[in-house]
Amino acid sequence: MSEKTILLVEDNPDDEALTLHALEAHSIGNVVFVARNGVEALDYLFCTGPHAGRDPGCLPTVVLLDLKLPKIDGLEVLRRIRAEPRTQLLPVVLLTSSDEEEDRLRGYQLGANSYVRKPVDFDDFVRAAGQLGLYWLLLNRPPRD
Repeated sequence: MSEKTILLVEDNPDDEALTLHALEAHSIGNVVFVARNGVEALDYLFCTGPHAGRDPGCLPTVVLLDLKLPKIDGLEVLRRIRAEPRTQLLPVVLLTSSDEEEDRLRGYQLGANSYVRKPVDFDDFVRAAGQLGLYWLLLNRPPRD
């Protein structure tokens, strides 16, 4: 089995740094690939563009997906993930600052596995991101393991 990786799709450098710090603080040493917009995330997942040579069988264990992204927003990224048979079962956690009911509803309608609002407080953010990593990497049992 290949190493469990995390795809972090985050355009805010501060939130990216906080998430990486939180994973490290919880001794999660897995590889984290960071995509800073929706196009980069889709290129990585579907092995296109600069990732054309990547093995399409090596999917991340979980995608931590922000909603408010440049180029292609997070909900459209999620829709495209669910539209492809190879990625339709991939765990996707919407990790966002949005607390809008419409965003939550649409995220779940499109097949999000979880919707987590980013805490504003630094310590709460570190705790939440660390717990997400531990759950999805260690406790969750995906359909294809």
